[in-house]
Amino acid sequence: MDNSGIIDFSALERELQAAVEADEKYHRENEAKFRAVQQNVATYEEFRDIVLASHLKPLDKQDKANAARKQPWNPVSAGNKERTAPTIEIIQTALSDFQPRTSSEFMRDWRRLDGGSLEKYGLLLRLGGGVLQGVFSAEVGFGLLGEFLVIISECLQSGDEAAVIGLLEGLSKTGRFGLNVSLLSKAEKEACRELFCRLWKTVEVDCTSHQIQDKPSEESNRHHIIKCLMDKYGICEIMS
Repeated sequence: MDNSGIIDFSALERELQAAVEADEKYHRENEAKFRAVQQNVATYEEFRDIVLASHLKPLDKQDKANAARKQPWNPVSAGNKERTAPTIEIIQTALSDFQPRTSSEFMRDWRRLDGGSLEKYGLLLRLGGGVLQGVFSAEVGFGLLGEFLVIISECLQSGDEAAVIGLLEGLSKTGRFGLNVSLLSKAEKEACRELFCRLWKTVEVDCTSHQIQDKPSEESNRHHIIKCLMDKYGICEIMS
């Protein structure tokens, strides 16, 4: 509804279609996860490939080589090619309007963002750990936890440590968190380890410079929180 009180039905239709697509994607990938587990795949890469390819359609008996296709073999890829690059105004509007209440809404809007990692990092900080905990109360969408960790590790800036710790805490309280951690790729695990290494070193410097006598400080409390979070994220030791 605009300022004049007129309902934009075209915008509502687009939002409904996006929500339906996000919901279908969630259920499709969730079913693919169970199939992969039942197949006893040997590696995480095989598991990930099955989930990422869940939208592909199998060939049927009437399909022939070099025959004209009535529908695209990979509709997701074809759909992405048809989309035009968004303007700066659209990106800024998407960021300001990003207020997801459910995981489906988050996935729908997050995948629309075409900004770089720094913009996504700022968006995560703006939402905060409490919001993300509520949005993903059932489960963090497939691949999102690793994506978050890589973005935060790449973009962590001095002064953001408390906010980032809050993000990590909120995410650690989401549904099926242990399973999501176990499904992190090698690169995502390395990014997670590097992130905790940087947090640890920063807080360690603060503890050394600000701790007075034996009274616990805010920094030492953060140190304890980081140790607990390391255990939840499966980080056994800090990189030297």
